[in-house]
Amino acid sequence: MKKRMNEDKVINSVVYILLLIVGIITFYPFYYTIICSFNEGTDLMKGGVYFWPRKFTLSNYALFLSDSDWQHAFYISALRTVVGTLLCTAFTSMFSYSLARKDLIFRNQYRFLVVFTMYVSGGLIPFYILLKGLGLLNTFGVYVIPGMLNTFFVMTGINFFSAIPDSLIEAAKIDGAKEIQILAKVALPVSKPFLATLSLFAAVGQWNSWLDSAYYVRDVSLHTLSYKMMTMINQTLATSTEAAGQISQSNTATTFTLQATAMAVSMVPIICIYPFLQKYFVQGMMIGAVKE
Repeated sequence: MKKRMNEDKVINSVVYILLLIVGIITFYPFYYTIICSFNEGTDLMKGGVYFWPRKFTLSNYALFLSDSDWQHAFYISALRTVVGTLLCTAFTSMFSYSLARKDLIFRNQYRFLVVFTMYVSGGLIPFYILLKGLGLLNTFGVYVIPGMLNTFFVMTGINFFSAIPDSLIEAAKIDGAKEIQILAKVALPVSKPFLATLSLFAAVGQWNSWLDSAYYVRDVSLHTLSYKMMTMINQTLATSTEAAGQISQSNTATTFTLQATAMAVSMVPIICIYPFLQKYFVQGMMIGAVKE
């Protein structure tokens, strides 16, 4: 017995060490990005900055936040995240609740279509043609309308809403409640884990998305923060005269430190939102994992 306990301690120690190593490898790139954003760009080019800023400065953030283009891109990203998350949560919840109702006509056929679209995609060109036919190209709607329904979370929502006791829904019907009232006042209030998980994934997806801005939007005023970050990361100081002019005025910032600043700013909203949803996150991810 004592030998078994010693073996367990050794195994636990190895597991903790491996987890610590993986945690450091995962966390350090984010930490290094923040360090670079607070370090003088010209000093960072000398190398040797690994754990904390050698020459602390806020000039990178001052230059970044003073740029009206970045401010507008941040506003577009924030707006699409809020609107897109609300629409995705609302429509996905309503659709999954409908498919969870046992008396829905053609219920199995609808479920088949949902699963089919999860595995089979029309492709980029047909999707582009569809957006063009709907008049969504080069509009703000291209950011939020295609993502109003999340098929993966539809299946998750079906499992969750199916677990709600039928007696609870029948009691609401006896009291004269309609289906939309049952959803709003009975089903959704007890669905916080599902709603929190869905909202978190939808918000992160909207905030980080940049492909739709690259493929479907030409209007510069509709470009998002993620798209501008990608374009800035892919460009160099020599190929951007405008950026070079701005950087020369600061005397300390470089293209890399501005890239790090943009990435640090883009991480802040998600980091601020996640703690409020964390208590629902694990429970929401386990929905439908166990069948009794």
